[in-house]
Amino acid sequence: MLNQEALTPPQSGIPAAAQDILDTANRLRWEVGGDVHENIVEAIYTDAARIADRAAIYPDTPPRFNLDRTIDRLVTSRLWGFPLMILLFTVVFWITIAGANVPSQWLAYILLDTVHPMLKTAGATIGLPWWLDGLLIDGMYLATAWVVSVMLPPMAIFFPLFTLLEDFGYLPRVAFNLDNIFKKSGAHGKQSLSMMMGFGCNAAGVVASRVIDSPRERLIAIITNNFALCNGRWPTQILIASLFIGSLVPAYLGGLISALAVVGIAMLGVLMSFAVSWFLSRTWLKGEASTFSLELPPYRPPRFWQTIYTSLIDRTIFVLWRAIVFALPAGAVIWLMANVSIGGASIAEYLINFLNPIGWLIGLNGVILVAYIVAIPANEIVIPTILMLTVLVTGTSQFGAGAGVMFETGDSETLALFQAGGWTLLTAVNLMLFSLLHNPCSTTIYTIYTETGSKKWTAVAALLPLAIGVMVTFSVAQVWRLVSLL
Repeated sequence: MLNQEALTPPQSGIPAAAQDILDTANRLRWEVGGDVHENIVEAIYTDAARIADRAAIYPDTPPRFNLDRTIDRLVTSRLWGFPLMILLFTVVFWITIAGANVPSQWLAYILLDTVHPMLKTAGATIGLPWWLDGLLIDGMYLATAWVVSVMLPPMAIFFPLFTLLEDFGYLPRVAFNLDNIFKKSGAHGKQSLSMMMGFGCNAAGVVASRVIDSPRERLIAIITNNFALCNGRWPTQILIASLFIGSLVPAYLGGLISALAVVGIAMLGVLMSFAVSWFLSRTWLKGEASTFSLELPPYRPPRFWQTIYTSLIDRTIFVLWRAIVFALPAGAVIWLMANVSIGGASIAEYLINFLNPIGWLIGLNGVILVAYIVAIPANEIVIPTILMLTVLVTGTSQFGAGAGVMFETGDSETLALFQAGGWTLLTAVNLMLFSLLHNPCSTTIYTIYTETGSKKWTAVAALLPLAIGVMVTFSVAQVWRLVSLL
């Protein structure tokens, strides 16, 4: 047999490096053999036949089993799609509520029952002035500690579960189920995708509306994105549902009923998105709805540990850090409002007394309304603000501190404090509704302005949900009181 290198003698004028490459290529050509092209073509045809077998249906040939299509027949079914979606999210919320109680109490014991008294003792030892001690420890530290103890456990459970569903490929199926309803409401089908992003963060949902090409439909998606419960509002919903809704049934059913209540509020937000989109598309933003093609990705086994790491770092820690950044100054503001007096009453008392009549009309109270004003920078600090102001109104004190001091010991003590502040089941229900239907946070408002470049539409996006929230809570309060009199 001839040596293949003998068939390609060195050519003069070719650099040594290039000649080495030619020699190597020639040697490899002889090593792979003469049927390499036939093997490549055969592989291409084999792959094409496999794809055709999956996509084509032949007469008198039973279809092959396909796991993706079998699952899709259920989760995207007109009959089973929505019930399965509600059931799945109920399970996620139930796991979140049931699993967050113990670590939340553990963190509260460490940060509030142990560290706080130590800081108070250290402040007294070094001779901190009472106002500085109160501002730093009773205001800024306790507000931040409460945010961590209440928000971290449910977020550390909810976000990984939500990310696992996303990684598995289920969330695009949710968007597929909602596409036809968005089209009927006069909005773009891609609004379902931006709404899914809004369940994590409304600011991110507003930015995600860029995938919508039509300016009219993009504006509808931006205005209605606030009706998707963002991560900053989940802890409020979960806590209030656990304390008031779950307590209406036996303890073994409390977690399930609380989860159903939270799912009900989330579903109400979706319905409000449809209703407001329908209203906008037939009044201020008239036009024809455009269509789009939604490609469903294949199902894949979730990358468990990578998903856990990503959700904890990119979502849980990010959101928690944002809440801490806003909780620190908010705690200082709340403490100052509670401790700076004018004419024998604190600034907070003046605001609460001024807003109490309005709060009563909509089934809330002045404390809640002041809390939502203070919490415009971030929804995460609503509950800490409510607790601190309720302590002020009721005269309750903890840790030997004065007014405006944050505290938290357990669900029963928190419930007792709310009840001491005059809370009823109506207050809890309307707080859950108002938490869904109120103005966006400052970050989302700024994002809306940067995306639209319009002060007019930014004002509409901020005030329209607030107006709807006031009307809904007012209606619920009046009907509730009327029925209770019968």
